[in-house]
This record gives sequence, structure tokens and C-alpha cells, in this order.
Amino acid sequence: MQTSEMKSVATRVSIYTIIVNVLLSILKAVAGIFGHSSAMISDAVHSASDVFSTIIVMIGVHISAKQEDSSHQYGHERVESIAAILLAVILTLTGFGIGYAGLSKILGGDASDITVPGILPLVMAVVSIIVKEGMYWYTIAAAKKVQSDALRADAWHHRSDAFSSIGSLIGIAGARMGFPVLDPIASVIICILIIKAAYDIAKDAIVKLVDSSCDQSVEQKICEVVMQQDGVKRVDLLKTRLFGSRFYVDIEISVDGYLPLYQAHGIAERVHDAIEANFPGAKHCMVHVNPYDET
Repeated sequence: MQTSEMKSVATRVSIYTIIVNVLLSILKAVAGIFGHSSAMISDAVHSASDVFSTIIVMIGVHISAKQEDSSHQYGHERVESIAAILLAVILTLTGFGIGYAGLSKILGGDASDITVPGILPLVMAVVSIIVKEGMYWYTIAAAKKVQSDALRADAWHHRSDAFSSIGSLIGIAGARMGFPVLDPIASVIICILIIKAAYDIAKDAIVKLVDSSCDQSVEQKICEVVMQQDGVKRVDLLKTRLFGSRFYVDIEISVDGYLPLYQAHGIAERVHDAIEANFPGAKHCMVHVNPYDET
């Protein structure tokens, strides 16, 4: 996929996300305030944080899509992983804030003093679950299409918001059934779900920042593709390293040691082209040729 198309897809998804999250956060806040639901207000804060995280995604995708330059000869893909870590930090802070507010209500006094939420927050929770789950599938499809870590992190941000709305729904419904303490308890559950999502996002981003290798299954497929090329006798060495949403391949192959240099070079070229053709995530492939030794 061309860089311009990647930026176009990411920008379009991000703009839709910002519009949806602004509308949801306003509606949730109104429902939470007038419906007397701390869980729904917490949910509104979560949706508002999504707006700022999406702006970070847009910046990260825009920078990572830039071509190599003299100062960054290997590209800018790792900026996406940095953006994903920033999203994880925002999620964590949001989660702790929501959890603290919920615990304060639970531990601060008699549960009977907690106001029972109205029907409006209950309806808003259902609407939020449907909308945010739909946004998750829309964003994750775009992330897979353009192979974007930042968009993938933003997709999980949508799903964590859907989870928090489920918690709100349970808490609000329970409070209306005679258990008002369930409303702030739902806020604490939302906190846990958000922090778990933040941990998963940060872990994935850090792995891609420290030159981790590709999955063993991917490396096995690379070897299979290489061995299918005419003239390749053996794969002597294969190393891969993740670079943001893409990866580098360093491979050593054995060919007939008596072949002329230009023929051996031709085999290396075929291996190089086959890897990049079969693995779109391969940013660059370096092929080294060794003379074949049966021992």
C-alpha cells in the first residue's frame, strides 16, 4: 500500500473517531449528570480521553508514514509504537481516575446515601455499547489494512470503552433494582478493564521497540518461500527484527559454489524479491550468499 493511501485511511478513520467520541462524551455526561449516575459520568470521561488519544494516533501515523531522510535513513515507523505507548499512558491515568472516584463513593459513607440512577443513563449505556463496538470493528479493519500499530491501539481503546459501558449498564441496572452501591462498583470494574487494555497496548508497543524477532511461524514461512527459489540449496541463517508495524529480514543462503558471481547474485535477487512479495510487512531484506557445503 502506498504511503499516501495509508495516511488517507488513517486520517479518515481518526476524523470519524473524533466526531463519534465528542458526541458520545457529551451525551454520556448529560445522561450521567441528569440521571445521577457516577458510572455513566466515568464512562463520559473515558470517551473524552479517546478524543485526545485519537489526535495522538493521527500525529503518530502521519510521522511514521514519512519517507526516509538523511537523519532517519531507516524510516520513521517506530513513531507509531511511541504513539501507542502514549495512548497506554492516557488510558492508565484515565482508569486510575475513574477507579479513585468509584472507591471514594464506596468507602466514603453509607451505601444507602448513594443516589439511585435514572433510566436515561441506562439507555445511554446500551447506545454506547453498540456504537463503540461498531467503532472497534471499523478501526481494527483499517489497522489491518494499513498495518498500523497506533490504529490498532485506538481500536482497542474503542473496545475498552465498550467494556466500560457494559460495566456501567450492569451497575446502573443493579442500582435501579435496589443495590445503589453497584453503580460506583461498576466504576471500579471499568478502571480495571481500562488498565488491562493499557497494559496490553504498551506491552505490544515495547516489544516492537526493542528489536524483537517475528513469530516463529512467520520465520518458518519465510524459510519455506526461500527454499522454493531455484538455486537455493539451504538456508544457513535467518534473523528478523520488528520495526514498528514492519520488520527487517537478514538471511544467509547456500548456493552452488562454482556458479559465476552474476548467477549467484541473481539467485539472491530472486530470494529478496520473493520475500518482499510474499510478506508485505517486510520493510527490507538483506541476502548473503554462501558457497554450498554438504557437510
